[in-house]
Amino acid sequence: MTSADDAFVVFDHVQKSYDGETLVVKDLNLNIGRGEFLTMLGPSGSGKTTCLMMLAGFETATHGDILLDGRPINSVPPHKRGIGMVFQNYALFPHMTVAENLAFPLEVRKMSRAQIEEKVARALDMVQMSDFASRRPAQLSGGQQQRIAVARALVFDPPLVLMDEPLGALDKQLREQMQFEIKHIHERLGVTVVYVTHDQSEALTMSDRIAVFNDGRIQQLDDPATLYEKPMNSFVAQFIGENNKLDATVEAVEGELCLVRFDNGETARALAVNIAGPGSRTRLSIRPERVEIGAKPDFNSVEARVLELIYLGDHIRCRMEVHGNTDFIVKVPNASEHAALTVGEVTTLSWRPEDCRALDAE
Repeated sequence: MTSADDAFVVFDHVQKSYDGETLVVKDLNLNIGRGEFLTMLGPSGSGKTTCLMMLAGFETATHGDILLDGRPINSVPPHKRGIGMVFQNYALFPHMTVAENLAFPLEVRKMSRAQIEEKVARALDMVQMSDFASRRPAQLSGGQQQRIAVARALVFDPPLVLMDEPLGALDKQLREQMQFEIKHIHERLGVTVVYVTHDQSEALTMSDRIAVFNDGRIQQLDDPATLYEKPMNSFVAQFIGENNKLDATVEAVEGELCLVRFDNGETARALAVNIAGPGSRTRLSIRPERVEIGAKPDFNSVEARVLELIYLGDHIRCRMEVHGNTDFIVKVPNASEHAALTVGEVTTLSWRPEDCRALDAE
């Protein structure tokens, strides 16, 4: 974890209310390291964009302090913070050429003509748009416009770049391509990036760390692998990746594991991650790729009925009914002996207790 002493960006007990009553950001404490790519991820209304706008200076914190490189910036206007910004709608000047769009932030900083030409040429080369310098935004595709927007945010060498849903308007293939391009630019330049999105696959692809927001609070802050493999509550488990959930009651706690009982009387073991203790309700979280077909020794086993089979090339996506849950998903490799399942068939599903997390019951 990045401590406040060596953090480049610090949110210190930050709150935000628009009406003086309801907090849209609730006591945010977050340290972002220099050169880090941190993504704020969450559903609409979770507070992530408000946090980005406060860091940019377009919104004012109701309480708490925001620090940039050790200095408080609450009272510093946006244009004096030296922060690059990329928006979803590109925000390019339509009457200017691509080169003029990139030159504008440099002219505002009163750089010499020679410096401006050098930096514009370097920025265009960085996003592979050198041949488009004389075109206007209307003559570019959506992906090309977004490249120029990224180049304009980086052209004056800011130490911090904020990106607010920058790929939301692009089609799926182009969005995935741009994810890797932005990630590679970040790796080359070492600039600090704070990125906002509601797309969890985008966050997993690009980030060093992800802050998962819900209801104005960070629910979990971790690297992508930890966030996916070790969600700390039911919201994170459901929001990050595909997840199976089964409701049960905690019977006993056995070290790191707990024994749970389903409503039909069957039992299973799971990692005791976020439970209130024996007698409390819990929600089990199991990733589809961790579930196997057939009974196995020392595994949890349940009976399941096949409801739907979808062929996806490398695997079959099987939707099962388990304990009344009709959205239990199993991914069966195409080469597996079990790939010949049929709709209506009753089979046994198994998973290791260590691959099953007992979380809050929401």
